[in-house]
Amino acid sequence: MKLGFLTACLPGRSLEEIATWAGQNGFEALEIAAWPDLGDRPFTATHLKAESFNRAGAESVRALMDRHGLTASSLSFYDNNLHPDPEERQAINDHVLACLEAAAALECPTVGTFVGRHPGQTVAENLCAAETVFAPLVERAGELGVKIIIENCVMEGWHPDGYPGNLAYSPELWEWMFSLGLYLNFDPSHLVWMGIDPIEALRPYVDHVAHAQAKDIETFPDRRNRYGYPGKAVVREDPWDVGWWRYRVPGLGEVDWRRLIDTLYEGGFDGVLSVEHEDPVWGGDEDRVRTGLQIAHRTLRPLIVS
Repeated sequence: MKLGFLTACLPGRSLEEIATWAGQNGFEALEIAAWPDLGDRPFTATHLKAESFNRAGAESVRALMDRHGLTASSLSFYDNNLHPDPEERQAINDHVLACLEAAAALECPTVGTFVGRHPGQTVAENLCAAETVFAPLVERAGELGVKIIIENCVMEGWHPDGYPGNLAYSPELWEWMFSLGLYLNFDPSHLVWMGIDPIEALRPYVDHVAHAQAKDIETFPDRRNRYGYPGKAVVREDPWDVGWWRYRVPGLGEVDWRRLIDTLYEGGFDGVLSVEHEDPVWGGDEDRVRTGLQIAHRTLRPLIVS
């Protein structure tokens, strides 16, 4: 197992600058942000332009990774593949394809995205649509030798009422995904606030985990007693402000990383555990973000066999 991080937490830095810092600070892998330019949309970055990536670009990135003792663990483009606008949906599906081609050129094993959801349709209708949308993506991924991984993020901010906006939040939905040829980018933090034990949920499915993310969570049960699980309902100016929990870097939240990493090892996982830094306490500027990554490293590194 290797320890890395998702580059989206440093959107203003180049991939070269991030790789240099990562190598100097004991990380072994990068989950490379590959969104198209989306302006100021939070939690996204463009550290690799998949739509224009070519052989020369692949050779350059591979050389950069080699210089700093790093592995490219995944290309990340987490967007709504079931977007309600047909043109936007097609553009997102097409960018996933571009990421698959870029990953193959880079010899990167996975591409990460979301299933997503059309908020105006039932879960059953969305699942039926997803089977059509993902069939050609999975087929192309197989031809290229790349796995499509789906993060089990709830994406509650995509739904007008704070309900799940990404249909990958539970083991029931994971089993459906696996039947389509999709794999899991396992993130325990989302399961905690959904009321699911992340370790027991993970245990039967480790062989379907092609990549894992390390993000922690801090919950405030007294606030949950006011809002309930979906979060704020009457006044919710920020769609992502649920009101009773927040993400933290590993070690500052409630996930039992010792048991979780042991469960990954017991199940035979030998991939990359990638820190996804969305901690508001250790965010806001690059120095604080880097400190947050170092906190995560100090928490996780002793638990990973070198």
